[in-house]
Amino acid sequence: MKIIFCGYHNPHFMTVTEYAEHAIRALGCDLVTFNDADFLIPGRIRSAFKPLADFDLKRLNNKLVGLNKLHRPDICVVCDGYRILPECVREIKRMGITVVLWTMDLPRDSQSLVRSAAEYDYIFCAGTEAIEILSKHNIVNLNWLPFACDTGFHRAVDVSREEARIFGSAISFVGSFYPNRMEILQSIADFDLGVWGPGWEKVPKNSPLGKCVRKAGNIKTEDWVKIFCSTKINLALHFQNGSIPCYQASPKVFEILSCKGFLLCDNQKDVSSLFEDGNHLIIFKDAAELRQKIEYYLDREEERRHIGAQGYTEAASKHTYIHRLRRMFEIIKIGNLKRHG
Repeated sequence: MKIIFCGYHNPHFMTVTEYAEHAIRALGCDLVTFNDADFLIPGRIRSAFKPLADFDLKRLNNKLVGLNKLHRPDICVVCDGYRILPECVREIKRMGITVVLWTMDLPRDSQSLVRSAAEYDYIFCAGTEAIEILSKHNIVNLNWLPFACDTGFHRAVDVSREEARIFGSAISFVGSFYPNRMEILQSIADFDLGVWGPGWEKVPKNSPLGKCVRKAGNIKTEDWVKIFCSTKINLALHFQNGSIPCYQASPKVFEILSCKGFLLCDNQKDVSSLFEDGNHLIIFKDAAELRQKIEYYLDREEERRHIGAQGYTEAASKHTYIHRLRRMFEIIKIGNLKRHG
């Protein structure tokens, strides 16, 4: 079976795109990749001149159409889809190719998502909030396909004493800055807390959280694995802005568990559907309960290790990208897949 996988290749760290591509190859498929952010014109110029932005976006979409004409895959999988135009999807479908959308980010522009989603043969959503939004617009063939882990990259590693000094802390959060995350983290800034990820230079100078920011910038996959493995308590805090619902389990949930890390996670609908509170991870409902559970688990290493081990077993046995892609192909009912994992 031949697959074209269209997604964003981040130059700074690995993302779902690379993990999905790795899983597609592991399933014995012939894979052709397409970078949907391969623009010719720099973003600052595209932002200032809409005609240039439209030209470059059209060029990018024509390139994807041409790639499908050249390779004639069984399936073209579009990851996220915000840069792929409806007319591009229609043109690929006219070739007899099954075109699939796998939504990733929260549907920040629901009208744009609705217009394009209606054109796809199948839609898979990383979060059930996208299913909720799209179903209200009579979009069909909606399937829940959450994020996952890749045990080849997300795994427990030995951390040297020097690496533990660099990456270790009692509590860690790895992820981008958002105001709701800052508010929660400020409430526990008196602990030995390490905060890592893009945007944390935005923390106000008078905030107690400032001293906890270890790196405000992109973190490589191999480094965040070392953070997970040298931290007593890992945190997963999901983006919320009050107007867009967020139910999904973020990639970090699966990645921390795959590293056998002990995880405290905020109260997300999809997380509770996938993992058992108290067995695979620990869920907290608000800042007060987070603080209470940190104080309880910091001094209980044996309990943390047991829960981390249970979480790892669940993630590795049910929630890898191989599981996800195999499930996608089973729903589409195409191809004879190599048995793996």
